[in-house]
Amino acid sequence: MKQSICLFFIFFASFTINAQNAIATSARSTAMGGTGLTFNDINSAFSNQAGLAQLTELGVILSAESRFIQSPINNFGAATALPSKFGVFGLALSHYGIQDFNEQKIGLTYARKLTKGLSLGAQFDFINVNIPTYGAKGALTFEIGLQAAISKEIQLGVHVFSPINVEVIDDYAIPTIYRAGIAYIPSSKTQLTLEIEKDIDFPTRVRTGVEYRFIEDFYMRVGAATAPTIVTFGIGVQVPSGLGIDISSSYHQILGITPSVAIIYTPKKID
Repeated sequence: MKQSICLFFIFFASFTINAQNAIATSARSTAMGGTGLTFNDINSAFSNQAGLAQLTELGVILSAESRFIQSPINNFGAATALPSKFGVFGLALSHYGIQDFNEQKIGLTYARKLTKGLSLGAQFDFINVNIPTYGAKGALTFEIGLQAAISKEIQLGVHVFSPINVEVIDDYAIPTIYRAGIAYIPSSKTQLTLEIEKDIDFPTRVRTGVEYRFIEDFYMRVGAATAPTIVTFGIGVQVPSGLGIDISSSYHQILGITPSVAIIYTPKKID
């Protein structure tokens, strides 16, 4: 009984620390403080679908995260996106939780360029919550995002997750989350990100990250987030065949370390 109560606490503490990432995230995003609204590669499938509009080739990502190492909470994600003359179509899958409390999401994605510097992305989600004692129940919701390139150095991103109130089970509704962010890209080697996130049920969070291309095809990343304070870091490697590996970790002062890894494939090397 004590163990079940402990697992329950860890699970929901983990969920409320980062509600939108309780579904899926990428190791690149994790390493940069949970930012990602201005990404324009397959990582956008987990952060802002508008970024998928920039893809010119098939993209695939597989991600895995172990919350706080010693806890049994795991977070798995997979996504793919395929460009066409009508826009970019994608599929995103995720599983989060433990045996006694878990959640799955299936998302159908569409993204396209509206103008040269403006992109739109949307995803229709089916979310299933499974608690063996009470059974499983699913609900439909959606998310939508925009990206705007103000200049070569400045990019903006906004995203809304589940803007309507959707209750899955009694006293548990899918969180509504608003995010807005900016990326400053002073050179082809450096990117700085800053984002503000507001879950309607929790305090406003600020996220920030830095990505630096240390040498060709090798990236170093650091970041941080507030409410509560989390410090993050990671690396990324790409090879000419189109395969990439991202490794990251975040540190919470009470709950500990959360490592994550992602494998990415695109027929062409990401720039």
